[in-house]
Order: sequence, then structure tokens, then C-alpha cells
Amino acid sequence: MWSDCACLITFTSTYHRFPPKSMKRRKSFSALLIFLYLMSSSGVWAQSHKFDQYPTPVEANLWTTYSPKETTFKLWSPVAEEVILKLYDKGNGGAAREKLSMVKGEKGLWSLTVKRDLKGVYYTYHVKTGGHWLDETPGIYATAVGVNGQRAMVLDLASTNPAGWAQDKGPTVKTPNEVVLWEAHVRDITTHPSSGSTKAGTFLGLVEPGTKNKDGQATGIDHMKNLGVTHIHLLPSFDHRSIDEAALSKPQFNWGYDPQNYNVPEGSYSSDPFNAEVRIKEFKQMVKGFHDQGMGVVLDVVYNHTGLTKGSNFNLEFPDYYYRQTSEGKYSDASACGNETASERAMVRKFIIESCKYWAREYHLDGFRFDLMAIHDLETMNQLTAELKKINPNIIIYGEGWTAGQSPLPDNAKALKANTHLLQHTAAFSDDIRDAIKGSVFDEKSKGFVSGAPNTEESIKFGVVGSIAHPQVEIKKVNYSKAPWAREPWQAVSYVSCHDNLTLFDKLKASNEKASADQLKRMHLLSNAIVLTSQGTAFLHAGVELMRTKNGEHNSYNLPDAVNQINWDWKTAHQEVFTYYKNLIALRKAHPAFWMPTGQMVNRHLEFKTTFPGLVGYQLKDHAHGDSWKNILVYYNGRETAADIRLNGEWTVAAEGETIQLQGGRKVKDKIAVPPVSMLILYQE
Repeated sequence: MWSDCACLITFTSTYHRFPPKSMKRRKSFSALLIFLYLMSSSGVWAQSHKFDQYPTPVEANLWTTYSPKETTFKLWSPVAEEVILKLYDKGNGGAAREKLSMVKGEKGLWSLTVKRDLKGVYYTYHVKTGGHWLDETPGIYATAVGVNGQRAMVLDLASTNPAGWAQDKGPTVKTPNEVVLWEAHVRDITTHPSSGSTKAGTFLGLVEPGTKNKDGQATGIDHMKNLGVTHIHLLPSFDHRSIDEAALSKPQFNWGYDPQNYNVPEGSYSSDPFNAEVRIKEFKQMVKGFHDQGMGVVLDVVYNHTGLTKGSNFNLEFPDYYYRQTSEGKYSDASACGNETASERAMVRKFIIESCKYWAREYHLDGFRFDLMAIHDLETMNQLTAELKKINPNIIIYGEGWTAGQSPLPDNAKALKANTHLLQHTAAFSDDIRDAIKGSVFDEKSKGFVSGAPNTEESIKFGVVGSIAHPQVEIKKVNYSKAPWAREPWQAVSYVSCHDNLTLFDKLKASNEKASADQLKRMHLLSNAIVLTSQGTAFLHAGVELMRTKNGEHNSYNLPDAVNQINWDWKTAHQEVFTYYKNLIALRKAHPAFWMPTGQMVNRHLEFKTTFPGLVGYQLKDHAHGDSWKNILVYYNGRETAADIRLNGEWTVAAEGETIQLQGGRKVKDKIAVPPVSMLILYQE
């Protein structure tokens, strides 16, 4: 009970518009007491500035390098007095078969070259500092680990590549807002019996072709392709702490926001977590499976904190260096999980950048989503994204422009939403459009534009233009932002729901208790109709196209599969909803007027025509962004009554009520009625 209160205090103390991850991660009052005791007894109150005295070999290669003739091990720890390399036959259990002393060189670098073939051998580092031996660690640069990530393994990474890997590549992206993101948890897609999967809960299950529900409708990757999304955003799929990989017969679930080994896939999503190479091979097979179908893969990454503090791999190499401290010398906690990383420190920045580059190169990833991105500093994010663009010009990067608590990093240095315009290649989630559409995520009863809430029109307009400056948007009337924060429209990620909080269906149901099933459906369709016709980068929560429900659960981070999984029978029950989403995505992809790359272009071609209570209308004019349609009229009606619109000239109807036609729609002139709670799209060729 106390833990919940503590989370609530953290939640209400922050000015950011997103729920803190603490609700997902903190355990209990007793666990917190143990945690505080360990911190107070381990000398972690060192002042942050003391770390400036240590050498920072940012140019050094700290990855384990293998060849059949020799393997070189490296570790940076200028405070270490001794470092022992321990070799093991297995990833768990048994004593070390060999203990070798590493040699300290310049700038706090420890290294050792073993001149024999160590392929398949497991290892740990054992660091002595302050006269005490710390626990063994696989090392922060480990790329292969045994079960539960306690020991690293020497591996020839080329041996894990699937056939055709050298030619593998993801989709081409001209501008980030042409993509349509679909956020999914690995397990959610295939664990329900209706998925038809033979590889439930695994990386390979995500790309298993030909799966169907009992009514013969496509599930899994065939469903995703048919829906038309361009990129799959996977919730954290690197090695995390919450799941016991040695006991997968026991029901377990976690979103994965508790990092353990940053450069290794999660073993519980593989067919064999005991053999280090299996998870690597299967993750690559999954990526190639998506690429073969023309879809990209985005990884949700959590470099802002670690699952453990005192016993984290960072602290087992160089205690406290990788974390920020408060002015009192305590661990700062902007993550609301006990710690936050210090991205502005040279070797932390180096690690984050090199880790992302490793995933981009080794696993051919097409993008990264940064959890609590505002914990990171702007300089790190700009250096990081510049490096990633060199590896893959088509890569997309976005994140949460907020923290979950206070940080000693100054606001003007943070990758906050308000500072997004200072980021070169990075987008941020728009809580402005999210809550304007459906109501606040912090109050399940609050309503939004689609459910008739007053004074939401300017926030909708701000979302439509992609959070840039536009002369027809009265920024003072926008719900959260009091200044434009995106330099270009693609920098705003437009969304109405994600893994956090209530699903869209559950939110609409909770805030409209007397609404009929038909009314809820119309609100649901209009919600993502606004998202998918706005200029920002479009983001959908997996299963929203099936009116996904978690039965009113706000925070399902560790709840069973039964709560989190997609029931593919919903596709049968809501076929017309799926069809609407599918056609809406096709409409967006076919018409570049909906994803203009620059603010200048948006200001030239997007003109608002109507803003009445509950009604927003605008025109995309003069073949915007080279669109085949010369003029496009878009109206959102959030009212329960139809709205009459006067027209100049003849127009063709593309979207009306629950129907979307990409071509051959009926002709109208003089006037037309926008049906209640719906979107209308008209065009002229």
C-alpha cells in the first residue's frame, strides 16, 4: 500500500504529461527499505564532480574481440585494484575452470588476450575496488549471455547470421512521418490460442507466416502486412531482469523496462535461453522475417536507468560512475526506479552511442524508441542520432520527451519535448494530441474531442500541424504546450494510445459510461482517424484496429498474458473496424499531403477552414507535397449531431462515416453533412 502511495506522490510531483514508470517497477515497502539500506551502506553518496578526475578513453574499443586464434577481453575501471577474468563451461552453475588476471594499462583500461580458441566459453569479470571484491559481472559490453544473463559467452557473431543476412535491409524512409508505427509486446501477438501460432511468445512467432484465427482470418505478421503498417515497434526486447529464463514453464510476464544486459536479446523470447547463441540467431531471423515482408523493426530502449542499482553491471565495473547524483551525493531518480544514468559523462555517452550502433549494425534495426528520453542530454542524443544515420540513413528515432521525476540535469540540457526543435534527427511523443482526442490519461473519466469535451479544438489543430508554429493555431489555447516545440512536423509522434494506461477502447468506455456500443465505435474510429490524417509521425497501439481491451487495467506491466494478449477473435467481432483502419492507413500512405516533411510546406499548403465547438476542418491545397489530389478537405466532427458544410465547386467523397474509398467516391457540391462523431474527407483532382 505504501509503495502505491509513493508512486502516486512521484506521479503528482512531476509536471510531465506521462505516467511514471515507477508504477510498473517498484515492488513493496520492505523491498524499498532493503534498497535504501544497501545504498546507505555502500558508500554511494560520492559527489558527482569527483568523477571528473578519472581518465576517459572514449576512443578505446571495449568490446570483446574473437578469432579462432585468440580472444581479447577489455574493461574500463580506473578505480579497480585487481580484475580477474573467470572462464566457465556453462552459462550457469559449476565452478570457474580458469581464473586469469587482467593487466591494467593506460587510462584505467584493463585487458587480456587469451591465445587459443575460446568459442563457446562463458566468462565473467571479477573486480576488486576499495579492498573489496564486487560480485561477478558479464561486463557492460557483453554481446552474448547464458540463462538469466549472469555470464557472457565468447561467440563468433557471424555464425549467428541467417541465410541472406548480408543482403538484408529494411524499408526506405524519405521522411519519418511517412511511416506508420505499430507498437507491440513480443508475447502479446501469439500467446492467445486464437493466434494460431506454433511458436507462442517468441521472436520467431512474430514472423510465423500463415497463422489464422478459427474463422480463417489472418493473424500475426500476415495481419500486420494486410493492415498496412510500415514498422513494428517492439517493447524492450533486450535482456531484462524480471523474467526467470530458467523457469519458462511458470507463467511470467513483464513489459521489460528493467535493463540487465543492454546488448543482448531477451532469452525468454527465444526457443532456448540456456544456449547464448540461440536468442541472437532468432532475433536476427525475426528482423529478416519482417524485412522480407517490407516492414521495419524499431526497438524500445531503456538507457535512462538500470533494473538494479547497487548490483547493476555498471556498478560492478566502476561503482557510481554511470549514475547521476543529487547535490547531497545520493542517487538521483528521475526514472522513479531508484537511479538514472548520467548520459553527459564521457564514458556513459560512449556506451549509449556504441550500444545503439551495435544494434543497428549487428541486428539491422530500423529505429529506436527512447524510454524517458528527457533523462538524456541533448548533446548525447544529437551525437547518437548522427552516428546512427551514418549506419542507416533510413533509421528513425523517437522518444518520450519527459522524465518521471526530478533530475539534477538542467532543463535546458534535457531532451525534453519542449527542446525537440534542438534535436536533429529525433521525434517526441505528443501528449497534446493524445489527451486532446480522448481525455487525460491521468483521469479515466475525463473526456476529449471525440467524446464532446469543450475547448479541445486548438489542441487538435496543434496536433494536426505536427506541433510546429502555424499562424492559425492559437497556441495559448493548446492544452499543455504554450509554444510550438517541433522544428518540422515529423518531430511530433501523433498517437492516442500505447502500452501505458488504458487501451483506447477502455478509456472511451470508462469516460463515457452511458455510451452505446455504436457510439463507442464511432469515437474509436474518429480517434485514430485524427492521428492518421495529422502531419506528425503516426503511431498505433497493436490491436487498436480490433478495439483491443485489457478489461480496464491501467498498468498491465506484470499482469498475466490473459490481460495483455491480443484475442484474435476480436478481428471477427470487429471486422468493420479493422477494415476502416486498413483503408485509412492505405489512404495516408497513398497521399503524401498527409505527411509533409517541412514546417514551411505545411504552412504553405495547410489552411484551417472551420473551427466551431466540436468541429475542426482544414484544406490541403495545391497538390501538397506533390499529391495527386489537388485539394483535400478534412473535417472532424466530435459532436453527436451532424454538421453542415458549404462547398465551393464539385468534390469527391473519400471518407464518410465508417466508409473510406481511395477512388471512385460519390460527387458532391454546394453542401454536405459531416455525420456525428466521424471524419469526412473530400478531394478535387
